[in-house]
Amino acid sequence: MTQILLIDDDPTTRLVLQRALVKQGYEVTVATNGEQGLEHAKHLRPGLIICDWMMPVMDGLEVCQQVKANPELSTTFFILLTARGAVEDRVIGLDTGADEFLAKPIDLNELQARVRAGLRIHQLSQDLQRQKQMLETELNDAAAYVRGLLPIPIEDAPVTIDTRYIPSKHLGGDCYDFEWLDNDRLAMYLVDVSGHGVGSALLAISVLNVLRSRSLPNTSFYQPSEVLNALNQTFQRNHDSEFYDDKYFTIWYGVYQASTRQLIYASAGHPPAILLSTSLDGSVQVNHLKT
Repeated sequence: MTQILLIDDDPTTRLVLQRALVKQGYEVTVATNGEQGLEHAKHLRPGLIICDWMMPVMDGLEVCQQVKANPELSTTFFILLTARGAVEDRVIGLDTGADEFLAKPIDLNELQARVRAGLRIHQLSQDLQRQKQMLETELNDAAAYVRGLLPIPIEDAPVTIDTRYIPSKHLGGDCYDFEWLDNDRLAMYLVDVSGHGVGSALLAISVLNVLRSRSLPNTSFYQPSEVLNALNQTFQRNHDSEFYDDKYFTIWYGVYQASTRQLIYASAGHPPAILLSTSLDGSVQVNHLKT
């Protein structure tokens, strides 16, 4: 049964409204002042609150403000009872968070119509909130999957590798990887897909899988320029997929040869890599490896 909270310091008004609402099949809890009403609201989490504006202890505006500030009551529909008919007063009430007004003296037919409409809106808000929570859970699961694809630092190797990955609050299209092409040469790359969401993540995973499986025909993975050209050709051919509509990715790809300490690299729309080197006097030089 739908729970309604009625807050009013006038006993006659409380009695008339409570009887009218119970007659319509609603479960009604009453409070005699704003402070008591707020405690009831936190405990009951009603679908709808009817609250008088002018009350001792705590007026209706303050009750409304605190209700709307509580995440657990954010979908509660709030009707403010008032004898104040000025437009300025209604603006104040709406700015505070009230969803609807009822003017005193109260017409019971109007009351019942406003309550029915308010509860429909409350139910819709709850449904949307549940769907949003389900979507957020699914996106968080997907983000965890993408994070699980990222490599861990390699130990006992000719070079030391360390990484930092700080994910965005949304599912994104960022990934990176590194792997030894042979005992001497290390390939490394960063990919960034435009936008956020499932489409961006799927495209990033597709690029990652192609590079990991080295499934670019007639391409030397030792040559960054060849890899980027092959990726460009491959993903332009596959661009008809609805998942990749209006999506593109940037990439930086480099191959480091440990024995010669030589790095060759290429970039397609991606910010440059940064080379830090220490000079003889101990100062650190910063070079952007632009292409």
